[in-house]
Amino acid sequence: MNPALDANGAKHPYAGMWVTKDGYIRHELLPNGRYDEARGPRQSAYQGRYFMEGDHIEYVDDTGFTADGDFRDGVLYHAGMVLYREN
Repeated sequence: MNPALDANGAKHPYAGMWVTKDGYIRHELLPNGRYDEARGPRQSAYQGRYFMEGDHIEYVDDTGFTADGDFRDGVLYHAGMVLYREN
């Protein structure tokens, strides 16, 4: 099963772009279960896979580094950062 799809095979509602308030960190959660994180002017600073379980997200960087986060009230809390959906 594609990790970015829900149990019914629909695109997961959290797929899309998430950014810090200052726009410095940008997480793009791609519908194919991959993510691409930009930091400041550095595009694709981190890339890897992500897996969803309800409102919880697990990241596995291509280098093997892991991290996680939680979505609460339309906000992503990840590794001490707060990210908001970009419209």
